[in-house]
Amino acid sequence: MKAKLIVIEDDADHGEAKKLVGELIGSDDPADRARMAAQARLIEAYERARWPRRAPRLPDLMAYLMDQHGLSRADLVPLLGTPSRVSEVLNGKRELSLTMVRRLRERFHISADLLIPPRPAARTRNRAA
Repeated sequence: MKAKLIVIEDDADHGEAKKLVGELIGSDDPADRARMAAQARLIEAYERARWPRRAPRLPDLMAYLMDQHGLSRADLVPLLGTPSRVSEVLNGKRELSLTMVRRLRERFHISADLLIPPRPAARTRNRAA
């Protein structure tokens, strides 16, 4: 028995693949279930490549947290230190200190990884032998 899977190369293929998964999802046939799982993996791979996830910029994350918790800039002063520091962080002009990261992590129950910028890739030197 041959099973058809859709190789996803563009958005049209993506739509067809999602439609196929929708058709197979209600089936009790083990072959259909396996086909659905394989197609879902192909969809996931396409979506990760097409729309990669990126960590939010600190000012965007802070704006989101403030909005979700109904906070103003003044509410961040105890967490970040001073009104000018709050302004600098929200404008992307200052990175967070370790103390600020700890306070924000405890207040919002989020991973410190979201608050600490990733390190730039290390440069490798080309040494001639």
